[in-house]
Amino acid sequence: MRISAFAVAMGLAGCADMFPPQAVAPPPDPPKPVVPTPDPTPVPPSQASRDLTVYYQRLQNDLLTQGLLRGDGGGSDTPFTDTQLARNFVRIALFNEYRDDSDFSSPQATVSKLRRWEKPIRMSVEFGPSVTQAQIAMDRASVGAYAARLSRITGLQITQTDRNPNYHVLFLNEDDRRNYAERLRALIPGISERTLRAIVDLPRDQLCVVVGTFAPGGASYRNAVAIVRAEHPNLMRAACIHEELAQGLGLANDSPRARPSIFNDDEEFGLLTTHDELLLRMLYDPAFTTGMRPNEAAPIARRLAREILASRAS
Repeated sequence: MRISAFAVAMGLAGCADMFPPQAVAPPPDPPKPVVPTPDPTPVPPSQASRDLTVYYQRLQNDLLTQGLLRGDGGGSDTPFTDTQLARNFVRIALFNEYRDDSDFSSPQATVSKLRRWEKPIRMSVEFGPSVTQAQIAMDRASVGAYAARLSRITGLQITQTDRNPNYHVLFLNEDDRRNYAERLRALIPGISERTLRAIVDLPRDQLCVVVGTFAPGGASYRNAVAIVRAEHPNLMRAACIHEELAQGLGLANDSPRARPSIFNDDEEFGLLTTHDELLLRMLYDPAFTTGMRPNEAAPIARRLAREILASRAS
């Protein structure tokens, strides 16, 4: 069991980090999809969804009892060197955890190019009909605050808006998600049926997912969709938000050697760490060129890691 991101990138004790990006050709002027509007009176969840709510609360309690899901960002017990930071960058930013067109059933790390956004992100937040108004208000605020943090770290322009969004964050319970196939096809034109079914039939041990799209042969993100289970208790929801949205910026893989980090399947950290902020800062450094291969990017990563940690020590 693990906590990570369905990148397509899952994040959290079961958020399978899948970011098999989908390379798709632009569709021929499809009709603009209608965004579902949550009803003020939420739809009562099914027994299956209620059972998942109990399961995830117990899971969160178990992880906390073990001292996991830390939110302190790392400290004196989690030192790291510039060599470790550079190595972790290459492993996390220049590999995919899953192959393209994956059904996310088994991780298979593959070499990738340096992928990132080259244009402003317009992030929308969408909710299934089962989500309560109180939870909607809380989740909108959480996504907004975290998006602003990611913008400060990376230098990317990230705004929360429903006007022509290119990054969709969906909060869906089990019932909502199983009825979301057509909406997902509208949000991710060209999505394969294999990937679509993997999302709709998401197994219990996969907690969240993010899917990114590129032009054929490209390395610059065009669109992303993150899905967070609405059954999660608050800390696990926050962990999914932190990992999925960060993986959707280009940190598509996990590494068991990365610490302190949310890009690690050991679930020690639930919220973005200082180490992870540095990875994001490096990813969007102008010294890199989008589309670089690992052998091109690794020397730059080593130099940046030395410079960043030296400046922090001075």
